[in-house]
Amino acid sequence: MAKTNPNYSTLLAEPVEHFLNYLKSEKQLSLNTQVNYRRQLYAIIDLTKDLDIEKWQTIDSSAVRLLISRSRQTGLQARSLSLRLSALRSFFDWMVKNEMISVNPARGVVNPKLGQHLPKNIDIDEVNQLLDIEYNDPLSVRDRAMLEVMYGSGLRLSELVNINCRELNLREGEVRVMGKGNKERKLPLGRESVKWIEYWLTMRNELKPQDDALFISKLGKRISPRNVEKRFAQWGIKQGLSSHVHPHKLRHSFATHMLESSGDLRAVQELLGHADLSTTQVYTHLDFSHLSEVYDSAHPRAKRGKK
Repeated sequence: MAKTNPNYSTLLAEPVEHFLNYLKSEKQLSLNTQVNYRRQLYAIIDLTKDLDIEKWQTIDSSAVRLLISRSRQTGLQARSLSLRLSALRSFFDWMVKNEMISVNPARGVVNPKLGQHLPKNIDIDEVNQLLDIEYNDPLSVRDRAMLEVMYGSGLRLSELVNINCRELNLREGEVRVMGKGNKERKLPLGRESVKWIEYWLTMRNELKPQDDALFISKLGKRISPRNVEKRFAQWGIKQGLSSHVHPHKLRHSFATHMLESSGDLRAVQELLGHADLSTTQVYTHLDFSHLSEVYDSAHPRAKRGKK
């Protein structure tokens, strides 16, 4: 039988201990997960002391919201609040399964909204500095081609590494990529991208490619996402950039620079392969004032009532 923590009410702590024992013996969750669940559930029990809650069966969805609100007041951020709510949901699910309660009161409580942690974009001057790679060895040429395509077309890292040679149309300056949800889209390749891909293709056979992958490692295999991340970071240092260079940062910079130049949110949405326009708006950290400026300058009825 699970031992109850003597510092807590038996009616609250004993079910928690049985639940934790269930996670260990039946679910076989990692020790780290068990420790996190224990910490979160006992933190919740601490909060119940001021609310006259003596047993779990008296907690309804309103009480769950109040407990989460009290947790926020202690300084917890959205991610930690979501973890606490997740632990509580799992615990109540276990209670429902064991017929200790009939309904999980945490199921109807929405997770706290997580803030958008977007990478800072690289300004245009630093992008030009990064792309000023004039080495002539195969790996440097390959990396320059990858950087040009990444920034020039705004690809996801997975899309970049999965490009096959047969999906290129260098005459027309186009490439077909497979995005999220297996949705294929055709993207334009810039003049510099085409130039460096063509240069890379003259050297690619030196690495003895094992398949049709456009970008391959020195062993001839399709280059891995981790390898791309490592090489981009190394070039950022070698080229003297002030911030860490990551593939997603190049995609973000592409979107930001395109939007600043064109103001065409729909076009940027299509280029990025976003299913929802709101994703593009958040991704490119647009604020409402900028959207208003674009609207006022473009829509024929936007300025009605203004002199």
